[in-house]
Amino acid sequence: MFILKLNKMTISKSLFAVLLTLMSITYTQAQTKVIAHRGAWKTQNLPQNSIASLNHAIELGCYGAEFDVHLTKDDILVVNHDKDFYGIDIETSTYEVLLAIKHPNGESNPTLEEYLNEGGKQNKTRLVLELKTSSISKERTLKAVDMCVKMVKKLNVKDLVDYIFFDYDAGKLVRKLNPQAEVAYLNGDVSPAQAKKDGYTGIDYHFNVYKKNPDWIKEAHTNGLSVNAWTVNTEEEMLNLIKQNVEFITTDEPELLLNLLNKP
Repeated sequence: MFILKLNKMTISKSLFAVLLTLMSITYTQAQTKVIAHRGAWKTQNLPQNSIASLNHAIELGCYGAEFDVHLTKDDILVVNHDKDFYGIDIETSTYEVLLAIKHPNGESNPTLEEYLNEGGKQNKTRLVLELKTSSISKERTLKAVDMCVKMVKKLNVKDLVDYIFFDYDAGKLVRKLNPQAEVAYLNGDVSPAQAKKDGYTGIDYHFNVYKKNPDWIKEAHTNGLSVNAWTVNTEEEMLNLIKQNVEFITTDEPELLLNLLNKP
């Protein structure tokens, strides 16, 4: 009887160990999520940061769609990566001037309000808002931060929007304005421990930063920070980061990353 009980206990422990291993593997694979850089645009030849690229990222099932925001001369928040919209400098132009030019697919330069309204029609793909640092002044950057947070609140999409910044003070201000917001720093010049101390909830560094600081991913996780890597477009770099259990990978190749993550 004793031997039988021992055998059962040994078998139970073995099965438990196997289950834990399987759960660990599943957990690791589930941790890395796809962030479409400027939306999903490349394979369909869509304009970057357009409504069309946002919707394609949603259609693909990306965890998030990253997009970039600028403030016009007349204080309109618009979505575009570069400081100019097809040659028109955004910060020194009115939105009416920007409307004179359209994306190749016929879309106008979307305002932040239009973009958030479109993204807010669903609740599966997160909207990762990167506010571009003003080339005019720090005050203008922080003004745009305040306007972004108010717009997100006004449109009732707080639970769908995350924030990323190259300006360190901008991220700290978001956390002050909305302590529940998820905010990550982009520049790669601050240790995870310091970012945590200053109120950030994540780091979002270029993948080469993690190679130069190989302990930072572990340090971030120890401090309860999420880890994102940008902009990762090769299978080799994707697999390297997946093995290190980074939570997010930002990529111009979301289809490639989705295929890697969904491989049996």
